[in-house]
This record gives sequence, structure tokens and C-alpha cells, in this order.
Amino acid sequence: MQLLRLISTFILSFFNITAGPNIPPTPAVNPSPILAPITLEKIFDRYVDNRTLNQSISIITTGDVIPARTVNFKMSQNNDFTLPFHKTADFLKNSDMTIINLEAPLIADCPLTTEGMVFCGDQRFIDGLLFAGIDAATLGNNHSLNHGREGLSQSKRLLEQNNILFAGPTAVTSALSNLAVNEIKGLRIGILAYNILDNPDRQIILGEIRAAKAQVDFLMVSFHWGAEYVRYPANQTIRLAREAIDNGADFINGNHPHWIQPLEVYRDKLIVYAHGNFIFDQEWSEETKTGMLVKTYLVGSQIADAEVIPIFISGYNQPEILTGEKKEEVYNFVREISGQQKNFRDSAF
Repeated sequence: MQLLRLISTFILSFFNITAGPNIPPTPAVNPSPILAPITLEKIFDRYVDNRTLNQSISIITTGDVIPARTVNFKMSQNNDFTLPFHKTADFLKNSDMTIINLEAPLIADCPLTTEGMVFCGDQRFIDGLLFAGIDAATLGNNHSLNHGREGLSQSKRLLEQNNILFAGPTAVTSALSNLAVNEIKGLRIGILAYNILDNPDRQIILGEIRAAKAQVDFLMVSFHWGAEYVRYPANQTIRLAREAIDNGADFINGNHPHWIQPLEVYRDKLIVYAHGNFIFDQEWSEETKTGMLVKTYLVGSQIADAEVIPIFISGYNQPEILTGEKKEEVYNFVREISGQQKNFRDSAF
């Protein structure tokens, strides 16, 4: 037995092997748990779990914003270009990224008016955007060129000087939209923005989406589309949303109808067909004064959850976040039309 021990020690020593207890290898760090796919049921359950809140990147998207017409008149009258954001700024700032659809160029010497369909905003509206913590503006809409390329260029310069990203039409390249990129917590989030009312070439849009997706981790595509003052998107709108996702979009940010339209989940991606108005002067109906914010939570590059936040506009310019019975009414309405949209989509496509 002694001889065996000696032989064993010699062999271990020769091969530089240490005799001793077996030490298990250090376990690898467990990867983040796989997230359950986003669903309408999850969005409307009114619950965002703590893990999502603690690990996520949050993005707020809004409805149409016009710093023009009566909105501009009210701000100028009060000499306060933060006025439209007084009741929502705290909420908007409490997000990693907030994106608006800026539906008027911000130009020097914008004339004061309370009527008309040629929009512009005073350049001092930039104070409101900064006050509310706006991170990006989409310019792909039917009013961004109301004062020509020069008006659009003035807006872009102003946004750039104030470190606000923008996406939309470009005169520098043949692209229909530039790609805006914001890196948050190591995640590259891209934004494209298109005015579909101009009937742009769909294949060019889809090609730009594919090219953009190769450069970012999460791609948001804003579409200004559809008919005004209707509750549900048309078939061609639904098709474009789905094709955009098939080609790389992760989130579809829709606007223009001035009414709330449904949410839809397609291939674990989120489509907001229309948020309704956010900062607007269409006081003539409940529908045009009622809108929603959507707060989306990303864990990695996946949508983990989303919230619908109903808003209501008063004084021709100022939205507030709804509470109480009115909030419940709008919230339940959005859930209802989103469920109906899902049933229509499943039967139509």
C-alpha cells in the first residue's frame, strides 16, 4: 500500500497534477431570463413588473405636435414657449428617450395667426422642447415642408444646436429619411420617419429600413399616414406596418389621423397606428382633444412591456395626463378598439 502511494505521488508530481479535493468550476453568469413575448393582454394588464422597470430602457412616443396657429398664438400671448408642456413635462422627462412628431417647421419671423393650413412655429418653441426633455423629433410629415426646404433647414439647425435628434426628409442625399441614432445604456436605437401622404416608393422605404437595421439594435419607424378622423387604419396602412416589421422595424410609430387608433402586436413588435393629437388646437371635438402617450419598455433589444397613458387637450394648446373616470373611459376604449383591430387583422390577412 505504501508503495502504491509513492508511485501515485510520483506520477502526480511528474505531470504537475495537484492531489486534493475536486473543486467545481466557477459557474458562468446566468444570462437574463428569456422574456415572454409582448402581447396586447400584457400591455393592457396595467402592470409592469419590477424586473422590467429596473432593467429596461423606456421610450415615450406622442401624437402630433403643432407649435403653430393657435398654439403659437397662445405661447406668444403669454410670452411662455413652455406653456403647452406645463402639465406633462415631468412625465415626459421621466423616460430614457422621448420622441415627438413635430408637425411644423420652427422658423425665424413666423407670423402669428389662428387659422390656415400652412404651419410654422416660433423658434422659441425650442424652450418648450428642452423644458419637457424631448430627445428626438420626427419630421416626416405633411407640414414640415410648409415653408420649403429653407424652413426645414432652419428647424434642423435649431434642433441640432440644442442636441435634439431628428429624422425625416433630407436634401443632402437621395434617402427618403435620414437615420437618427441614440445610444442608451449601450443599446443603439435608430429612428426613421416617412410622410406616406406623399406616396413615396415603398421599396425605397423597405430598403432603407433594412439598411438602418444593420446599423442599430432597435429600430423605430415613424409613419405619417392614413385618413384623418377615422378610427381604424386602412388595409394598405396595415400592410405597410407589417412589411416594415418584416424588413427590420421593431416599433411602428404612427400619426396623422388626429384620432386615437388601435395598437397591434405583430411578430412580437409593437404598432401604434395613431396616438391622436398631443399639442394641437383642434378644440372642436372630443376625439381631436383626446390622445395617448405610449411608454415602451425595452430589455435588451426586445419589447418587454408598454403602457398607454391617456391625455386630454384644453385651452387650444395644453395636454394633461388624465386621471379618474375620464382616464378609465379612454383607456378601456383603446383596449377595445385594439382588440377589434386584432380580430379584423386576423380575418383580413
